[in-house]
Amino acid sequence: MSRSSEADGALAEQLAGKTAALKQELRKAIVGQDAVIDDVILALFCGEHALLTGVPGLAKTLLIRSLAEALDLSFKRIQFTPDLMPSDITGTDIVQEDPESGRRQLEFLQGPVFANLLLADEINRTPPKTQAAMLQTMQEREVSVGRETYALPSPFFVFATRNPIEQEGTYQLPEAATDRFMLSIQVNYPTVDEEIGVVSETTGVESPELSPVLSGAEVLQFQRLVRAMPVSRDVIRYAVLLANASRPESGQATDTIREYVRFGAGPRASQYLILGAKGRAAIAGDPCVSFDHVRAVARQVLEHRVLCNFKARSNGVDEGRIVEEILSAVSETD
Repeated sequence: MSRSSEADGALAEQLAGKTAALKQELRKAIVGQDAVIDDVILALFCGEHALLTGVPGLAKTLLIRSLAEALDLSFKRIQFTPDLMPSDITGTDIVQEDPESGRRQLEFLQGPVFANLLLADEINRTPPKTQAAMLQTMQEREVSVGRETYALPSPFFVFATRNPIEQEGTYQLPEAATDRFMLSIQVNYPTVDEEIGVVSETTGVESPELSPVLSGAEVLQFQRLVRAMPVSRDVIRYAVLLANASRPESGQATDTIREYVRFGAGPRASQYLILGAKGRAAIAGDPCVSFDHVRAVARQVLEHRVLCNFKARSNGVDEGRIVEEILSAVSETD
């Protein structure tokens, strides 16, 4: 066995241990929501962004705050509101006077986006102009102000939350913005036993204290490990066919998809299916990526990239049903 293989094996064991430690810290503050925690950790180790959707009170913000406490990374939170301006996010040039020379010069004042972990709370409450300011930061990981471009710290993640039921005072996220999120994570109501645990732990006098279990350097190491996971051409083809089957004009599309889907997922979905599958395999300690790993992330990757038409809405067909249709229609041997 080569030294690089031995190093990767040791790093894979560290990943398993650090993942378990991170979950243990998060469970000090979060009751239940195991699948949501798994998806958030997956986005972390893939080095990509995630969008959390759920009704108020399901601990979406608390989860990301707790993640920040469990990581030795800088953290900022932006509460998105209708009057939020792009410069409130990215920063702006201000005039500063040199006390020695008396000369005035422009100095860039960094906005809250200059952090390793950014919580974009209720991102659908701000107008499109401000939402668009997030696009460059999420894709290019840099900010342009005037003639200057400023790199964001590494690693850099955006975890955004949105409320799907309250429409007054909200703005629909454009497809270009939602496509920048690798995962769309649905946060559901807790079970009765979980809710009993929530009430018991949040109505007492003690509050949980979380400790950092991962550094920025370790996160970057694990991200490189995830991207180095081996994957066969057949598995890549399967992921591409899943994305292709979501497009109504495709030969892979079923009659249901042609009838109810307006626009399907683009090539970025294929990339994220494989990257997410690599993350699943690495976290599980598996030697390579399998078809099951791709299927495990299909819903989170595809749902927010499929745009249903009016007929689908009127007949009660949602994006989740479309993804199930795709998974049923596409086989590993196609």
